[in-house]
Amino acid sequence: MATALSTTSVLCWRNPQHVHVPPSSQTLCYSSQQNGILTTVAASASKDGEKSEKCSTLLVSRRTVLTFGVSLLGFPGESLAVVKQGLLAGRIPGLSEPDEQGWRTYRRPDEKSGGHGVGWSPIIPYSFRVPQEWEEVPVSIADLGGTEIDLRFASSKEGRLFVIVAPVLRFSDVLGDNATIEKIGPPEKVINAFGPEMIGENVEGKVLSSNVAEHEGRTYYQFELEPPHIFITATAAGNRLYLFGVTGSGLQWKRHYDDLKKIAQSFRVV
Repeated sequence: MATALSTTSVLCWRNPQHVHVPPSSQTLCYSSQQNGILTTVAASASKDGEKSEKCSTLLVSRRTVLTFGVSLLGFPGESLAVVKQGLLAGRIPGLSEPDEQGWRTYRRPDEKSGGHGVGWSPIIPYSFRVPQEWEEVPVSIADLGGTEIDLRFASSKEGRLFVIVAPVLRFSDVLGDNATIEKIGPPEKVINAFGPEMIGENVEGKVLSSNVAEHEGRTYYQFELEPPHIFITATAAGNRLYLFGVTGSGLQWKRHYDDLKKIAQSFRVV
């Protein structure tokens, strides 16, 4: 996958200085992902046609991602930076083999890094099911939800999903280490409080339906919102709140509504 950008200065890996490009030169900066590493190369052409490569690997800053690479993070766009399991540093595969229907189960690996600092217990694993073509995509602190986004998956054909795992102390200091979604509040309170974190705007007038489900003694709040098209599942376990969002474009929602709903309803904290 390559994304073309035009720029007048390029941040080099070997020399962390901005490269000055003379006015007489033209610079084409392109990026690609190989073996889980985002690589950016700038080729400058002088008047006599001579070309040279100015840099190799670019560490993308939050500002750069927000300006140029929104679609690389799994947000709406023409492309998705879908990465194969295990290629990025620190990424641990968690997908099962496809079942008879071609669906796979993701379970958060016990060895996966992540948490909210010293003093926090390990994240209780969660699981969900997705069709075979869905893959994990990179998570960035520039994402909506910031550092509390624990996971992203995407399918260029069907849509996207993400998991937010947030400390319950953010919302209450009396819930302790055995929180439940009921203790946090009823469905209406939960979606009004945390829906904006999922969609980036107020949810008033957008909730089409809400449902309460119970699986193995744990309660899950399930919501459908529009616009934007999104299913949200919320629950709590240990000292954390879990928010699971499944979304897609208008066309994806129309064509794959049943599968997206099935994914949303499959979320479990195990």
